[in-house]
Amino acid sequence: MNQETLNYVVEKTRELIAAPTCSSETKAAAQKWMDAVGTDKEKEETQKYIEELEADIMPIDMLIGFAESEKGMGYFGAETAATIVSHAKEIKAAGAKYCDCPACTVVAEILEKKEELLK
Repeated sequence: MNQETLNYVVEKTRELIAAPTCSSETKAAAQKWMDAVGTDKEKEETQKYIEELEADIMPIDMLIGFAESEKGMGYFGAETAATIVSHAKEIKAAGAKYCDCPACTVVAEILEKKEELLK
């Protein structure tokens, strides 16, 4: 990957680690990737990082389904879950494919560079 892409992904990874909606698993993978940058482990950790990002980004339909479910209402609370469902349906109608929480937004931005990262 070129230096411009590396700088971009490092900055986005810092944003991801700081995102309040980022899972602990994704934060760990992000930090492990950051620690590997510039080492002989970089290529291997880049692949693992991308796999974690792809597994963790929330497709909009899954978000809607979870927030509408009993489990989702228990997790978020009924009022917040209803707000999430309403918002998710609005952004889906506007063409969104993924959740737009801070973590998912940054993950989508990093994944846009996937091909360059794997070079």
